[in-house]
Amino acid sequence: MNILIVDDEPLQRHLLGGFLKKQGYSVVEAANGNEALTRFLHHPIDLVLLDHRMPDMNGDEVLARIKQHNPLARVIMITAYGAVDTAVRTMQLGAEDFLEKPVDLEKLLARIRTIEEQLYIADDVAAVTETIDAEALPVRMIAVSPAMQQVLSLALRAAPSPWTVLIQGETGTGKELIARLIHQLSPRKEGPYVTLNCAAVPEGLFESELFGHEKGAFTGAANRRRGVFEQAHQGTLLLDEVGELPLTVQAKLLRALQENTICRVGGEQPLSVDVRILAATNRDLKQMAAAGSFREDLYFRLNVLTVDIPPLRRRKEEIPALIRFFLDKYRSRAVFDDQALSQLTKYPFPGNIRELEHILQRTITLARSPNIGLRDLPPEIREYRGQESEGDLNSRLAEMERQMLIEALERHNGVQTRAAEALGISERVLRYKMERLDVGKKN
Repeated sequence: MNILIVDDEPLQRHLLGGFLKKQGYSVVEAANGNEALTRFLHHPIDLVLLDHRMPDMNGDEVLARIKQHNPLARVIMITAYGAVDTAVRTMQLGAEDFLEKPVDLEKLLARIRTIEEQLYIADDVAAVTETIDAEALPVRMIAVSPAMQQVLSLALRAAPSPWTVLIQGETGTGKELIARLIHQLSPRKEGPYVTLNCAAVPEGLFESELFGHEKGAFTGAANRRRGVFEQAHQGTLLLDEVGELPLTVQAKLLRALQENTICRVGGEQPLSVDVRILAATNRDLKQMAAAGSFREDLYFRLNVLTVDIPPLRRRKEEIPALIRFFLDKYRSRAVFDDQALSQLTKYPFPGNIRELEHILQRTITLARSPNIGLRDLPPEIREYRGQESEGDLNSRLAEMERQMLIEALERHNGVQTRAAEALGISERVLRYKMERLDVGKKN
């Protein structure tokens, strides 16, 4: 990671530069604003540590010009004058954070590592998108929110491994899509991809569906049949809704996973299988294991790598992009006006992306005009009265930001450090935003 340190005090540059070099970072230094802009344009800079008060131009001006050159540039403002108005201007101009002198080096390092992780995730998302486009893969992903970008990053890193992946998320969040993406990014992509919906199999037929059966194994078994393990040999097997597996079948599944062998129902000869297992569920398997309704040893065997997919209500910033995606998918020329988009964004979508897709199908089919307004939305959307979205753009964005802070704090039981990490900001910035947006601390 390349870091540009901008400060007119040589001692401060030496202190920060020496510390960061010891941590393995590449450091470039600048003594004033003009020199900083020159360095920024001529070096591949990932992060700028920017002093606020300098003789030729102040940090606000340098920050604004850096953002003009590269809106994605990461900047941390450092100031000896920690006034609230300075913090406000800094954040409005796009700084990641602001720190007061003397700089707490451990806090600075923690923030840098968070930014570094964000950059890695951004690279992973770009790699996934490039692979999907280049190889014309039969999956398309919308990942605008940090939460979904983290999901794609995990999928990319999990794909090359042989380990079992447990994909968790509410109904309609796209678990099967992530499973297919992992398969397509894996070395097994040329092999079969087989899905078994465990919720749709009668209890008496589970063993046959998984392992197959020999001719005459039971009444109605007129021919030998291969189970999904054999069908997925040298490929990937997705056990969808794995939480619905009966306890009697779980023990046999565990043995198959441990030994990489199966035995058809009515057969005596064990068969070796080479299968990469993915499991998906909308249930809490850990809680089920504690309650005795799911084998703990099977849970640990499935939960080698975990991908948690957030519900749509926790990534509402993706709703406009998802709407465009579905309109393109159905080759619709419909255009949603601001009121309709605002109402769709307010709605919590208990059915997640699947519900959004069905609502769009209904809306564009029944609308009398391609110009979709509030009146064209289904009653459950049109009449929903959640958080009010009236006011100008700034006030509506502030309300959305406020709700994101509240949801993050609730998910992490009021622990600000973990909430800040989930939001991709520092704890200092979280506290500043909580105070500015009147978000109370959870006791």
